[in-house]
Amino acid sequence: MAGDVKISLAEVELLTIRIRLIVCSIDKAQEIGLDWWKYDAHLAPNRNRLSAENDELRRQVRLLERKVASLTSRKGGNTRRDGGRDANRQGD
Repeated sequence: MAGDVKISLAEVELLTIRIRLIVCSIDKAQEIGLDWWKYDAHLAPNRNRLSAENDELRRQVRLLERKVASLTSRKGGNTRRDGGRDANRQGD
């Protein structure tokens, strides 16, 4: 179904809204990519909480990556007295 809503004042058209209505199941809507309700803040209130949690987790991952990179570069720059062999490592 399709329809037009027109708002006019004194024979001057102010706004025209074209409305298209699709009636289908939620499964079919998701299948064709019409799942906007998942991302609408008013319809999906947990989205903001999940987004904040996602941002915090990304921040923590970046921090850990920097720490690993720092440890790796420090470990590579040290010279070892035992000829480079790990003291805990068994003979090959």
